[in-house]
Amino acid sequence: MTHYQRNRISPEDRQRIGAAIREAEAQTGGEIYAVLAQRSDDYFYVAGFIACCGMIVTAVIAAFVAHYYWFDLSLPKFALAILAAFICLIALLGFIPALRMVLVPHRVRYRRAHLNALQQFVARNVHLTSKRTGILLFVSLAERYAEVVADAGINARVDQQEWNAIVAILSRHAAQGTVPDGFVEAIAQAGKLLAQHFPKEAGDENELEDHLVEL
Repeated sequence: MTHYQRNRISPEDRQRIGAAIREAEAQTGGEIYAVLAQRSDDYFYVAGFIACCGMIVTAVIAAFVAHYYWFDLSLPKFALAILAAFICLIALLGFIPALRMVLVPHRVRYRRAHLNALQQFVARNVHLTSKRTGILLFVSLAERYAEVVADAGINARVDQQEWNAIVAILSRHAAQGTVPDGFVEAIAQAGKLLAQHFPKEAGDENELEDHLVEL
């Protein structure tokens, strides 16, 4: 997680990514859109639920251990101890967001990040290009997640392995702390794929903004 969180996008990086999109789209009628999310959810309630379940199990085990060793603890004191632990736990989750990520299962993280990618695909109108040839390059740093979401027109012609190769580029650079370089390389590769299947034609217009969206 540490490497992913080191990524920062400078104004120069934004210009490079925008220029990469324009250069890639100069050869194709397809559209490329790039989105970088710091995280796809705050995970407060998910992490809180998991932590509370763990606390309850711990409290039950502690009660049995205390009973086994004849340790006398009144019910009011036991209840207050649990309440104090609960308050401390919620406070920690509230003030230390990174702790939430430790508690949330990978499957839940990826599901939330995937949902965010789909939402961005629709919210940014990538699905409304005239020839249905828009693609979204998506990275969510906290979840260590990258995805390419392609519209029906291009997805039907490109093998999944080609998209996986682009995802691998984004993931590798994100892990190395070079997200801007990852987007530039992935955009160039995506442009080549789009140009193979949807070369530039007379009358093709730029339907989406050529810049990186940061969430």
